[in-house]
Amino acid sequence: MGKPKVKRIGVKIDMTPMVDVAFLLLIFFMSTTSFKPPEEVTVQLPSSHSEYKVPDAGVLILTVSKDGDLFLQRGTAEAAAQVQMTELSEQITTARTRNPSLRMIVKADENANYGAMEDVMNVLQETYTNRFILMTELETEVPGGTPGAASGEH
Repeated sequence: MGKPKVKRIGVKIDMTPMVDVAFLLLIFFMSTTSFKPPEEVTVQLPSSHSEYKVPDAGVLILTVSKDGDLFLQRGTAEAAAQVQMTELSEQITTARTRNPSLRMIVKADENANYGAMEDVMNVLQETYTNRFILMTELETEVPGGTPGAASGEH
């Protein structure tokens, strides 16, 4: 005669605590993560029809505020630091010496003083930064024929 089969006892694992922990971790990381640092100065960009995506790395961003204040930012993830016009040439030269393939982006307020922009352009010319990107707001046609600004920076 054969051996009688023994019934297996089913194991039931309660997954509720693990799901709770997973959601708590998700909420924690969502609430503590900062995706983009807050901007030091807000500028109203001029509008343009040109669309160019700004790279995330290998850029030096020079921001010119409406009042003519200058802010220099290395990469899109770092915070901007205010610089004076007298030290701008040295800062740009140092940054470009460290990284020769650095791309220069000028982010100027559309209401910035022309004299401040002329001084910035002269400094760029003195440092042999002949290629740079002027950041603008993408302009789109809205129904009705009047142009409106898009929400993203390009």
